[in-house]
Amino acid sequence: MRATVIHGTRDIRLEDIPDPKVELPSDAVVKVVAACVCGSDLWPYRGVREVKKPQRIGHEFVGVVEEVGADVRTVKPGDFVIAPFALSDNTCIHCQHGIQTSCVNGEWWGSTDASGHVIDGGQGEFVRVPMADGTLVATPERPDDALVPALLTLSDVMGTGHHAARAAGVGAGQTVVVVGDGAVGLCAVLAAKRLGAERVVAMSRHADRQAVARQFGADEIVAARGDDGVAAIMQLTKDVGADAVLECVGTKESMQQAIDSTRPGGRVGYVGVPAGGPELPIGQLFSSNISVGGGVAPVRAYLPELLADVLEGRLDPSPVFDATFALADVADAYRAMDERTAIKTLLRP
Repeated sequence: MRATVIHGTRDIRLEDIPDPKVELPSDAVVKVVAACVCGSDLWPYRGVREVKKPQRIGHEFVGVVEEVGADVRTVKPGDFVIAPFALSDNTCIHCQHGIQTSCVNGEWWGSTDASGHVIDGGQGEFVRVPMADGTLVATPERPDDALVPALLTLSDVMGTGHHAARAAGVGAGQTVVVVGDGAVGLCAVLAAKRLGAERVVAMSRHADRQAVARQFGADEIVAARGDDGVAAIMQLTKDVGADAVLECVGTKESMQQAIDSTRPGGRVGYVGVPAGGPELPIGQLFSSNISVGGGVAPVRAYLPELLADVLEGRLDPSPVFDATFALADVADAYRAMDERTAIKTLLRP
């Protein structure tokens, strides 16, 4: 089969590799229908995280089950499935608490499992899925192709934006600010509206992303950043600050902007992958009673409720995909993300 392999900084290649097969009784083999490039894939692509040897890449995909191991019970050949960005058994104590990203038996796409078998990346034609029962979520029936992009967002960005909103305690009647206009930040706008926020302010300097934010329910847009951005939020809220701020970037500056934009007693929900040394100003948090919560999103926990809304037509995060590439053109898909000519690129094998 063909699969994406990263060799180094801005060196993405589509290569022929052995077809995956069931290695363990708990495995499934999935034929990929759609995958995508994530903002976090750009860290190794840009050289921020060193690539020490060629490795498979990609952690967001949906597809159809081709084969299952003898112990698999929850999915079967022919099922259309969504694969969260982290593998889990969904039975350990942490999974039972809804934190599947801390599963005691957890694995990651593109790595090697505890038995020494290679785990495929999601940006390929087929994927071996360890712990298939705990990881994969099947739809009730094969969805229409037009629904595939929305379902694909549930593997990561929609669940991650939802996690930011949940961590910040977003609820009815609140004023919510979203810091970050990538796919996750845009999904956080959608999540905040879904949870009942009365007023959502998206912080964005890019017209295309502002348009999607508006489509997702943003009531206002603030283009300023840093102290100027905070001043704009204070002006909008009559010097009170937001009830909840969703931090979807992961830098020291974005975290400080989020905290400075929050009212006393408010909450910050953060899901931006940490980069650039973000730190918490404990003195400021203590004196203002601002709470900070969040982290890597356990999207497997959120999949059932979000899936139901997508299938019922109540939730459509698909506009975050503004460019589609054939798998053969995966290097172009990375380049578009890197150069910010696309918000999020979808791959079709």
